[in-house]
Amino acid sequence: MSGPRWHRLGAVDDLKTKPLRQILAGDVWIALSFKDGVFGAVSGRCNHVGGPLGDGEIDEKDYIVCPWHHWRFHRLTGEERPGIPAAVPRHDLKVENGDLYVDLTPATKRIQVPHKPHPLSREIKREPGPLRVAGISTSAMNRKFPRYSTSEDLLQAAIDQAASRGAESKLIRLNDLQFRACEGYYSVSAQACIWPCTITRADPADELTAVYEALVFWADVVLISTSIRWGAPASLYSKMIERLNCVQNQITTHNRVLIRNKVAGFVITGGQDNIQAVAGQMMMFFGELGFHFPQFPFVAHSRGWSAEDMEENTAFVRKDPKLRDGVRALADRCLQMAGVLIASGEGAAQIERGGRKACAPEAPAPGAGPSTRTHS
Repeated sequence: MSGPRWHRLGAVDDLKTKPLRQILAGDVWIALSFKDGVFGAVSGRCNHVGGPLGDGEIDEKDYIVCPWHHWRFHRLTGEERPGIPAAVPRHDLKVENGDLYVDLTPATKRIQVPHKPHPLSREIKREPGPLRVAGISTSAMNRKFPRYSTSEDLLQAAIDQAASRGAESKLIRLNDLQFRACEGYYSVSAQACIWPCTITRADPADELTAVYEALVFWADVVLISTSIRWGAPASLYSKMIERLNCVQNQITTHNRVLIRNKVAGFVITGGQDNIQAVAGQMMMFFGELGFHFPQFPFVAHSRGWSAEDMEENTAFVRKDPKLRDGVRALADRCLQMAGVLIASGEGAAQIERGGRKACAPEAPAPGAGPSTRTHS
């Protein structure tokens, strides 16, 4: 390591007022702590994905808890908890004439624990073979006593149609999966919402991996079915798409498109109306993930606000041939578009960021006045 590079942080009495703070000292981020009359200084960047340690908290054992994903490093040594061979750099401190100084040259090295890459972090590449269709049913029900679902029934008809056309197919029922709700890391920082999902990395028992595998890697066509609940998609649908924010956020934070040359279609049913709003929300979200849509990308059915007779609704859907014809035609349109996309080559891994989410317009050059429009 190079020699000392002492940098004044400020008056000691002022720096004692907070137990933990994040400070940019020169070109180095420092997590400065003060507890039990003792200052500590470690790197302000977490080993995980660079979270700001100085914006976290100090636990009862003097470990700094990262505010992004709760990794812990001792405030005095920079070391992880016992048994974890990892550490962030520690920085020396000194007091002169009532001021606190930090040595920007770290006294210890950063130590990373080697981790085996998560399977979802592999290269995105379509494997050779026939077109593949994944159906995702978002109907919630009692697992011991499952009920008839109008949306899932029609979804199955669409999947069967795809199989009859020679496509590989699978049905994923969210109701059969045990998966945690999104824990809102994006609300802390966009950089904290990562791929693969933080929950998926940390919890091998979380079963939303099946959805990630289908959407990002396996399927060429994804068909999603939902009921209408109080004018909105099903609760399991909402739970799923909140966890899918990590897919969209890769575009925001890394300009990395995970969904490439894939097609989405939707099946929407319900006893209440609001089909246009539900379909619009679904198309907006899956469009932002990167999916393409065929002409007429959804099939829907509703009895409307005045018909509070779900027993009649289920009976109608069970026997109506036109709805089945509709979802079969939807499957055909999706397969046709998927074939065209795959034949065109690999999809774009990046996009132009102008006008996309979280892409701020460039500031005008200094001294440049308002733009002038000339009319002929």
